[in-house]
Amino acid sequence: MLARLRARGETLAVAESLTGGGVCWALTAVPGASTVVLGGVVAYTDAAKVALLDVPVTLLAEHGAVSSPVALAMATGAWRRLAAHWAVATTGVAGPGPAQGVPAGTVHVAVVGVGAGDRDRGPQVRAVDSWHLTGDRHAVREASVRAALALIGRALVQR
Repeated sequence: MLARLRARGETLAVAESLTGGGVCWALTAVPGASTVVLGGVVAYTDAAKVALLDVPVTLLAEHGAVSSPVALAMATGAWRRLAAHWAVATTGVAGPGPAQGVPAGTVHVAVVGVGAGDRDRGPQVRAVDSWHLTGDRHAVREASVRAALALIGRALVQR
């Protein structure tokens, strides 16, 4: 995936809540990632999502932090703040129990992006997906990282 972005002259930003930096860690573990990965924002609280990623307070109030609309807003915020071609965001509940009435294992991932030279048009929604994963906190977070990376890969192929 990073090689594809590099070949196209495109960049990637990351916004994470549930995964706490795991997606960015996995991406930057690849040699040469610095030519593609611009950075990441770990916005674990609602206040951080608003302050760092410009997630609207009204969206959080209406849908809750663990929702597809908020994942999309997080990705869009990272895209804007880091001036990337692509952005991915994760939000969810790792467990062990529910949070804000949302069951453990609930995961939402969003990818937005534009091609090289198209940044002025704004981001397009490329993929938004939701899962209910099973396992302990560690297993849910690891599976969420893998799911986010796979969703980015699929979005890049579809463009």
